Amino acid sequence: MKTSRRTFLTGVSAVAAAMVSRSASAQDVIGDILKSQMRGNWSDQFDARASQGGKVASTLPIFSPQTVSYIEQAIGTYSGIVSRGGWAPVPANKKLRLGNVDADVVPLRKRLMVSGDLSTQAGISEAFDTYVDAAVKRFQARHGLPADGIMGEYSFKAINVSAPVRLGQLETNLVRLRSMSGYLGDRFVMVNIPAAQIEAVEGNRVVSRHTAIVGKIDRQTPILNSKINEIIVNPYWNAPESIVRKDIIPLMRKDPMYLTNNHIRLLAPDGTEVDPATVDWSTEEAVKYRFRQDPGKINAMASVKINFPNEHATYMHDTPTQSLFGKLLRFDSSGCVRVQNVRDLVTWILRDTAGWNRQRFEQTIASGVNTPVPVTNPVPVYFTYVSAWSTGDAVVHFRDDIYGRDGVDELQITSSL
Repeated sequence: MKTSRRTFLTGVSAVAAAMVSRSASAQDVIGDILKSQMRGNWSDQFDARASQGGKVASTLPIFSPQTVSYIEQAIGTYSGIVSRGGWAPVPANKKLRLGNVDADVVPLRKRLMVSGDLSTQAGISEAFDTYVDAAVKRFQARHGLPADGIMGEYSFKAINVSAPVRLGQLETNLVRLRSMSGYLGDRFVMVNIPAAQIEAVEGNRVVSRHTAIVGKIDRQTPILNSKINEIIVNPYWNAPESIVRKDIIPLMRKDPMYLTNNHIRLLAPDGTEVDPATVDWSTEEAVKYRFRQDPGKINAMASVKINFPNEHATYMHDTPTQSLFGKLLRFDSSGCVRVQNVRDLVTWILRDTAGWNRQRFEQTIASGVNTPVPVTNPVPVYFTYVSAWSTGDAVVHFRDDIYGRDGVDELQITSSL
């Protein structure tokens, strides 16, 4: 059946009238909310101006006096939100994304307005429009989630953490940040464990950020302060005893060729090489030997290892499995820290070490030769646990309390799913 021009125009007029009516109704609703005594100070647009293109990223380091000041401001704002009743939970019974028209978008809009991710000028309606899409992406970026604009399992979990719990998280992390707000060096490296992220800082400015892979819940990356004093290009990898017991011995029981296929040599205490076939893998006899993997593309540390003295035998390094950096959950190591774009970080660390520019570094990697390089001016490195902070532009960041150090089960989002 064909539609006549008159029928089409009549239908368009009806739709337009309905849209005007719905728009007027939406404006009435938002007007009532804005006049409400319990609405909160939404006009401050505290966390972000997503509808006006506000930014989340900042070059201000997490470790800085300014960050302490910003988190104190955030605590004041969140205290106000809590005193006015916080925010209502958003129904999490279905995915929501751009183009959806659903009643659950209404509480989502209200929630995003309370935290300032969505401008109140966007109005209240059931439409998941471009304003809501931008606001959800802003919320996701602030919470370390993939900024895809889709409200799924992890995004709902994060958005439904209550305002009092978020306030408590800010207060807990203020104490941590105050303890590290003094002079930390003209330049330093900071590894933030719950964010699985690394900052290279110089002159109170982040010169580069690197995605990281940190320790599993049962093999946690430790808190430590040290100085990077050595870079090893094309490193040997010596398996720690924990990995030998938990991983290598069980793998050898399944596949007797595992060590050979992965270029891992078994060395006796006197340094002589041991034939794996002579070891009883049904026991833990192998623990008395040293497991050393040759340099190469499949080496567990790939091209480079970053050393610094510490009692935990922890270090940073490259990895042959770069795909892990794209994962949402980057808590996958045995305690050491894998660094994305590690060559950029190492080049910066070696800047004052004579003769070690990027070209020589790359040539040495290509040679495949194990090459230790002492760092002329050791760079301070700080492994920390900061799960909430603010670095200006009134933007507050929250991360999953992966190791449960904030003391609230509600904040262990990913480990509870």
